[in-house]
Amino acid sequence: MKVAIVIPPTEFRDESLSYASMMLRKWGIDSVITSYSSKECVGYHGAVVRPHMNAGRVNSADFDAILLLDGPGVEISRLYDFRPLLDTVAFFNLSKKPVAAIGNAVKILAKANIISGTKISLSKDRDSSNMVRLFRGIQSENPVELDHNILTAGRSEDITEFIESLLSLLGAK
Repeated sequence: MKVAIVIPPTEFRDESLSYASMMLRKWGIDSVITSYSSKECVGYHGAVVRPHMNAGRVNSADFDAILLLDGPGVEISRLYDFRPLLDTVAFFNLSKKPVAAIGNAVKILAKANIISGTKISLSKDRDSSNMVRLFRGIQSENPVELDHNILTAGRSEDITEFIESLLSLLGAK
């Protein structure tokens, strides 16, 4: 199995990436770190990561799931306005493959127009909440929410439950 992990070029949540990569590896799932920068990406807390591939080359046929990580870099890079990423997310959804987003990365799901009528776990971030409402997502108070193939967590602090849910969704656990 293989999961594409999309990180912003700057200020991604280092701890989210570290934990997700560790747990996927523990369960024998390859994680391919992708970004829209071919240069080293620098996390919010200073971690430096060189993406394995450009996110523009992620093909849903080659992966079992896509995981969108959070952090201030989602806003800085305005990943939710980048059409190639939105199309990629939509293709994963059309293929009924798991689409997972944590924190403010839920904006990417909203702008990909795949959340209408779907329960979405939200943080207290007003912009994310407004965007989910605008794209007709159903706001959930649950820290982690799985609705069909869309998995969301409102906060980075819920990464453990979030990744466990992703592992179960992939049939690894």
